[in-house]
Amino acid sequence: MNISEYIKLAFRACKSNLLRTILTALIISIGITALVGILTAIDAIKYSISSNFTEMGSNTFTIRNSGMSVRQHGKHIEYPKISLEETERFQTAFHFPGQIAISCNATETGILKYGSRKSNPNINIMGVDEMYLSVSGFNIAKGRNFSTSEVKEGRQVAILGNDIAEKLFGNENPLGKEFLAGNGKYIVAGILKRKGTTFGFSGDNWCLIPLINVKKYYAGPEQTYTISCMTDDINQLAGASIEAEGQFRIIRKVKVGDESNFEITKSDSLAGILIDNISIITLSATIIGFITLLGAAIGLMNMMLVSVTERTREIGIQKALGATKSDIRNQFLTEAMLICQMGGWCGILFGILTGNSMALIIGGSFIIPWFWIISAFILCLFVGILSGIYPAIKAARLDPIESLRYE
Repeated sequence: MNISEYIKLAFRACKSNLLRTILTALIISIGITALVGILTAIDAIKYSISSNFTEMGSNTFTIRNSGMSVRQHGKHIEYPKISLEETERFQTAFHFPGQIAISCNATETGILKYGSRKSNPNINIMGVDEMYLSVSGFNIAKGRNFSTSEVKEGRQVAILGNDIAEKLFGNENPLGKEFLAGNGKYIVAGILKRKGTTFGFSGDNWCLIPLINVKKYYAGPEQTYTISCMTDDINQLAGASIEAEGQFRIIRKVKVGDESNFEITKSDSLAGILIDNISIITLSATIIGFITLLGAAIGLMNMMLVSVTERTREIGIQKALGATKSDIRNQFLTEAMLICQMGGWCGILFGILTGNSMALIIGGSFIIPWFWIISAFILCLFVGILSGIYPAIKAARLDPIESLRYE
């Protein structure tokens, strides 16, 4: 017999035991759905992380206050905050080809008001300079960026994220409108281009104001500033970050041999750290998926053994008509592989839908995981062979005379 005949016989056997075939394929489908679904969601999240950091700029690095504290000679030492004066000195001293932006976080629980409309208390209000948008990957959808004079003079102007602009102003044109942020009144100069939600955090609930306004309305003992640098050439990123560290050590009077009391992070290295942590979850999810598939393989093997027992007389008739051991073995093996593929392709489809749904809920992107699709197909073939080989060999070894007398 050729392959097409084996497949026809396999379909006929599946049709004659339709309910059992569906239930067995469903078990396999659940296992593949769990494996492909989790791995698809993780890949979508990885892709989203990479995309977000690429938008931020792969040729950027950030100097920020160190979040660490140390103990020296039995004393608890907190690293000093980065001051506005230090950032201004750095701008003057650092001459590497590129752009420098200064920013600081005013509050992450700001409330904006316009007439009777009020935002939720989750607005991220930041103080920025005129270079911040281009260095940080933000784009203007309407209006304009801050001018140098507005930043230096600390004028009452603001740039809003897309979501908060829609919430406050609805269908009105927000440009030139005055709104309240904390105790200050600001005029809308621009609206940011929509960035979407990532990991539950909206990139469109921002309110950007000039740096001097933060000192005026939000200054406190914990106030610290961040320096973002973007090089003109990505190949110069390493050299630029080393020179920046040296310059800032001089500005902060860090002694030779002492550890820097600030942090320098690159956008791509931060993405790499997040993706490495997610890789651990990927390994765990893969193990869980394989355990689920192992249970499915055992279920399929059990079904095939039952099928061999029920079709003992049929096997005897086939052998009496000239079927060889290899024909019987290949027939049952093909049937096991067919059931496995039926369940596998259903599982792949449900896994892609489930995984991407999970990713979209937490801010990931929709992807077609070709690697996992091909892997699941190969895995189903392997599971089908593994589950069907023993029942197939058992069927092939049945004595034809004993099989004909089997009731």
